[in-house]
Amino acid sequence: MKYFKKTMCMLLASATLLTGCSIGGKEIVLDINTTNSHTVFSVDNMKCDKTEALIYLANYKNLYGTMYDVNLLETDDASNVEKYIRDVTVDELTRIYCMVSIAKQKKITLTDKEKSSVSKAAKEYYDSLNEAEKKFTKADLSDIESAYEHYAIAQKLYNSLSKGVDTEVSDEDARVIHIQKIFVKSKESADAVSQKLLSKEDFAAVASGSSEDSQTELYAAKGTLPQEVEAVAFELGDGETSDMISTDDGYYFIKCISKLDREKTEQNKVTILQKRQQEQFNDDYEHFVKKAGFSLNNDLWDSISIKDEKDVKTSSFFTVYNKYFQADN
Repeated sequence: MKYFKKTMCMLLASATLLTGCSIGGKEIVLDINTTNSHTVFSVDNMKCDKTEALIYLANYKNLYGTMYDVNLLETDDASNVEKYIRDVTVDELTRIYCMVSIAKQKKITLTDKEKSSVSKAAKEYYDSLNEAEKKFTKADLSDIESAYEHYAIAQKLYNSLSKGVDTEVSDEDARVIHIQKIFVKSKESADAVSQKLLSKEDFAAVASGSSEDSQTELYAAKGTLPQEVEAVAFELGDGETSDMISTDDGYYFIKCISKLDREKTEQNKVTILQKRQQEQFNDDYEHFVKKAGFSLNNDLWDSISIKDEKDVKTSSFFTVYNKYFQADN
């Protein structure tokens, strides 16, 4: 579940909202030609009902409309915030519907156990809604069940498409080192730094006084440093200092504080595995969606406002879902 949710967020963050959706690196244009008064958009002949969209909109209002306890819908930028939340809602729901459509083609369905989890989650979430939220979404229990079913099928498709990914990530591949760094642009400055280090001046003190990059201490994984610097830095032992390293941008000096930060290396293993799964998913996903048809009821969606819905406070749709499905992943 955690990889699916993170991947959905990454797809969402990289999208061109509404007029162009970037899915697996391919731009999908939404044709503005849906006119049904209850259909927000359609994907490959599947129609997203207004009620399901409002369930998501109500949650995103409170997930994205607040920052540091400030209600952004009550600020001077409220109109832009509201538009962003509407855009986010349609964008993610479009992806979910794409995935449900693909799942149908691949005959991926929910098991009885999964359907039971959907029903339990739907009841808990529906019971949590206040009267204002039920009035705004116009949702009954069956609408919540349908929304959860779509989300569960999308998750199941994601799991299916990302199968076969190598889940073994070695310490060396994921290794994160803790280093101090000095960077200068000119050879003259680099020579001056070299002399100070050869004179046994403290590396951190030299970095503080000479480095032209404000970041003088950092944790680095493979692929995050210039190639020439990485080749040297990852060969240093604890406490060792490099010679001058020449790059196209300038000159570097590296001191290794720790050649293996265990905690950050373990975290990086998760990141690497997530990236592998996302890449596998994107490859298959793009192949399936490139011929799909899309349409958006722009007039209907733009007519919906949330900024004055002060009693719509629900934000637990995804949390409740995770409660019943996290054990499956």
